[in-house]
Amino acid sequence: MTHALSLPRASDERRTRLAILVLAALLALLAPQSLRADEKPADPATKADRALDTEPAQWMRFTEDGKGNGKLEVGVGTYKNDAGVTVHLVGAVHVGDARYYADLDKLFESYDALLYEMVKPKGAGAPARGQKGGGSMVSMFQRMLKDVLELDYQLDGIDYSKKNFVHADLDAEDFERLQEERGESIFGLMLQQFLRELSKGADGKAAAKNQPGLMEIIDAFNSDDRGKKLKLIMGRSFGDMEEQIAGFQGTVLVTERNKKALAVLKDAIRSGKKNIGVFYGAAHMPDMEMRLALMGFKRTGMEYKIAWDISDPKPAKAKGGEVKE
Repeated sequence: MTHALSLPRASDERRTRLAILVLAALLALLAPQSLRADEKPADPATKADRALDTEPAQWMRFTEDGKGNGKLEVGVGTYKNDAGVTVHLVGAVHVGDARYYADLDKLFESYDALLYEMVKPKGAGAPARGQKGGGSMVSMFQRMLKDVLELDYQLDGIDYSKKNFVHADLDAEDFERLQEERGESIFGLMLQQFLRELSKGADGKAAAKNQPGLMEIIDAFNSDDRGKKLKLIMGRSFGDMEEQIAGFQGTVLVTERNKKALAVLKDAIRSGKKNIGVFYGAAHMPDMEMRLALMGFKRTGMEYKIAWDISDPKPAKAKGGEVKE
């Protein structure tokens, strides 16, 4: 007599949701590996909410055309103050289409200064294109992910050596010290996310419509168009971004790094810069937008850049206009 091993479906769904959400968080929201989601916000949100005087911006959006194609877009917000200073918050995902990074690279040339995120050793220069990122766990994961999803990597696509690029992040030494003081780590992030997913399952909310089934993921990995299918699966999970990052406030990973970025921004403004870009991961932008509001900036525009164009490539045309098969 043989016995089939059957795992509870709810357990499979929880594990699937966990894997997708952790991948999504590491990809689009996290650069250094640290987070503790149970920290209280460092600054009261109410004051910033009043200063914002408008609905918070949507920093990532994913849409599908009903024909098996889709696109992931990341926001670029424009803000102005009464002194005539313009600040552009440029949201980022760390793996994306080559065209996405090429468009950003060209956009950055128009700014007086481009403030960028990167936790690196004190005194270290800008990363060279193609630099492997020091071999950190997150860097290795992101490079692996860009291969699986058939995308490009941010450090390969952006030229950080340009003269208007300004480092606006914590030094590695300060980042690690603050992490240690707060007990933050990437493993803490995974545990907190896992516990949140379990709690959703416990109160009957485990089956979110944007989360895939286990067989859908297995099918995608075994498909000839693996990259496209996996991007569609992951892109759908970005619809819950606001919920995913809600616990990030007050952490070294987001809040302390944002404080550093805005301190560098203030220095740039004092030096006479009038048109400034801030290039940071999408998870940083809701908090950063509120901090800009407290500085007297108001949002005057919002546009979106296509980070993932998830569609079948157009067939190449042979001479005479015939389509090559």
